[in-house]
Amino acid sequence: MENLVTAQNVPERLPFVRRFSIHRVAVFAFLAALWLILWRQLSGEWSVNDQYSYGWFVPFFAIVLFWLRWEDRPKTQEVRGQRTEDRKKNALAIALTIVALLLLFPVRLFEIGNPDWRPLSWLHAIAVTTITLALLWSIGGKPWLRHFAFPVLFTLVAVPWVSPLEEPIVQGLMRVVAAIASEVVALFGIPAHLEGNLIRIPGGLVGVNEACSGVRSLQTSLMIGLLFGELKRLSIFRRIVLVAVAGAIAFVGNCIRAFSLVWVAASQNLTAVSRWHDLAGYGIVAAVFIGTLVAAAVLGRTKKEVSLWLGGAYGSEREQPPARRGLRPGGRSEISGQFRISNFEFRISAAALVWLIAVEFAAAGWYRAHEHDLARTARWEIQWPQNASNFHEIKIDDEKRRILRFDRGRAAAWTLPALNSTDAASWAARPLTCTLYFFRWNSGKNSSLLASLHRPDVCLPAVGWNQTGDIGVKKYSVGPDLSLPFRHFEFRHGAGDESTQQVAHAFYCLWEDVVSPAAAKSQLPDMTTSPSEWTRDERIRAVLEGRRHLGQQVMELVIQGRGALDEKEMNARFETELPSLIKVEAQ
Repeated sequence: MENLVTAQNVPERLPFVRRFSIHRVAVFAFLAALWLILWRQLSGEWSVNDQYSYGWFVPFFAIVLFWLRWEDRPKTQEVRGQRTEDRKKNALAIALTIVALLLLFPVRLFEIGNPDWRPLSWLHAIAVTTITLALLWSIGGKPWLRHFAFPVLFTLVAVPWVSPLEEPIVQGLMRVVAAIASEVVALFGIPAHLEGNLIRIPGGLVGVNEACSGVRSLQTSLMIGLLFGELKRLSIFRRIVLVAVAGAIAFVGNCIRAFSLVWVAASQNLTAVSRWHDLAGYGIVAAVFIGTLVAAAVLGRTKKEVSLWLGGAYGSEREQPPARRGLRPGGRSEISGQFRISNFEFRISAAALVWLIAVEFAAAGWYRAHEHDLARTARWEIQWPQNASNFHEIKIDDEKRRILRFDRGRAAAWTLPALNSTDAASWAARPLTCTLYFFRWNSGKNSSLLASLHRPDVCLPAVGWNQTGDIGVKKYSVGPDLSLPFRHFEFRHGAGDESTQQVAHAFYCLWEDVVSPAAAKSQLPDMTTSPSEWTRDERIRAVLEGRRHLGQQVMELVIQGRGALDEKEMNARFETELPSLIKVEAQ
């Protein structure tokens, strides 16, 4: 009797047992590892760049969207027959999976040493989405590929844009927002002058946004628009309209925020602006969220009304009644117990999981094996000219400290003395202002990424300077046994002829604590000549030599004046002043 009862109970537990079979566990473990590695890599940018801080929400939203798609996935009985008839395309999917898996090793190897190289993030994300879609295609055929494509691709909205695309868009939009705000403020009788992303009023400068950041709400609005479009299962055209609406709300919100901050600064003081700045930013995100939600509801209702007019009672698959979505009267899906992983798919997933683990161990092992052979560079500090004319500290505000997250940082400005010259109109007789920034990052996962955030070609254009030259990299002697490489930029500010324009020459050095023995002997460490994104060869050499975020520091010296400042003469002046600013520490 006991055996009979047991035999009768087994079939009731079989669907549950099958649902958690070893085949499914292997597939789930592989996909979880695949996506967690990607999200962990992207989280570095999400942590240090406020513009992409919304990325922390993207994995959660992607999982929710995939789950909602899973609830009404196509029946496996139908797609199994289609899959058998489409073997050639399935073979293509398997080939793409193998190529993508092989690509992950060099991508991970370079990502560890270059966490700020955004094209690698895109390669990584594309490889992961390709593998996932190919696996879904293998399991469920074309219906599954179409059905799950959006939630799989949704993570791409959190991948940082490459700099050639991001900088013109972000800086361009910020300038437009600042221009509109300054014009509106002027209509209300407040004198305002536009300087890049800043608006000058009688009480001082008001920042439309942080000097080294962009429009945070632009990418956030893109994510929110796509999210609500998927939740409502809108058509492609309506999703495009929804994203455009979200972007428009963000743009108008930024204009209103800029105007409000200038109004507060003019009516109260600049200190009051800091109290409202972050609150205004959060208000824009809230406005985008609520406005996009309302627009999605309107577009969804319009879609349903059109379907009713055409004779269909339901406008989308998710609006269909349970009977049309394969649901039993009790709410349980008929297809939930029919999902099956073949032995071939199980073997592929298990082998791919082993490959992922091997890739991570091999990439980390590569750097560990080389770190023992690396040479330490000379340690140096800034010798601040306390007795210089008009020397004064420049306060680094809390917002910049939060963005850069340096371990040590200081900034100061002073007036350079005029050199003896027989020509009274020469550059040497003109007053020159010198501004010096120094930041130090100890070794850590995001040290190289953080060190690349404060650069002359990013910060100065954000406050109204136009870059007019990139003279390149040159070594400057600071002692008998040490030369430091600096990149030389030229910027101009203001309208008018050359005799009245403000001119700035910026000298930038990024110095690493540890380099290859060959680079140490040459006194020109490979990655110190510039931020690593400027020279691809430097990035490649850093990986081949096994160097990764081992500590670095940045020195940025800006010499500013008016009129025609000759490039060679400014370079000579910098070469003269630099040795007195550097203090080499004993090894």
